[in-house]
Amino acid sequence: MPKIAIKNLQKSFGSKQVLKNVSFDLNQGESLVVMGGSGSGKSVMIKCILNLLQPDNGSILLDGEELFGASSSIIGKARSKVGMLFQGSALFDSLPVWENVFFAPLQKKIISRQEARREARERLAAVGLQKEVADLYPAELSGGMQRRVGLARAVVEAPEIIFFDEPTAGLDPIISGVINDLIVKNVKELGATTITITHDMASARRVADKVAMIHGGEIVWFGDRKDLDNSGNPYVDQFINGRVSGPIKVDVT
Repeated sequence: MPKIAIKNLQKSFGSKQVLKNVSFDLNQGESLVVMGGSGSGKSVMIKCILNLLQPDNGSILLDGEELFGASSSIIGKARSKVGMLFQGSALFDSLPVWENVFFAPLQKKIISRQEARREARERLAAVGLQKEVADLYPAELSGGMQRRVGLARAVVEAPEIIFFDEPTAGLDPIISGVINDLIVKNVKELGATTITITHDMASARRVADKVAMIHGGEIVWFGDRKDLDNSGNPYVDQFINGRVSGPIKVDVT
């Protein structure tokens, strides 16, 4: 049974259909990279899977449990399996780093503040940060450091599924490589199933087992990472090579 099975997922905003019959399966421990241009429906797809947005139609199965139209208790149970690294990290500016890392467990009151602060230092060390960073605030950190804190928070509850939304956006190539390596390391240790949204082809090649190309709200190609350069798909070929000419048209008016 697939860990995640999406079938005919549809979502519109007014007259604009953003997702059109999106379908794919992802097995336990597999890493899927979803690539595509801005506005192609990548982030909307993740939000629909998490039920942060209500899809218009389709099926969303997590471990065989249907989430489309499900009760809040079933959705809450599914979300408890999921970790998320948000685009731009989305740290709470008013909280120190250690409290950001353990935000969810503290809200659930499953760990004391003293234990959380102590354990956060170890979690930060696991993503390559000095333990002293625990007592700093997000504004005192560089973009790359914030992304590492976001990763530590995403994996703090050992989730079965992790979503990464543009994990290397705005970072230089060296720091991007560090983040990619940390993602691979942490995911392998957890055995998690992951979906990563990215425009960064170096990141896609580093973290993916499977790759999906989404355009106009539809998956126009789905395959193994090793087949990316020889996909035979004009959308994939144009995107990975950054070509202006091709089936993907960009409105520059």
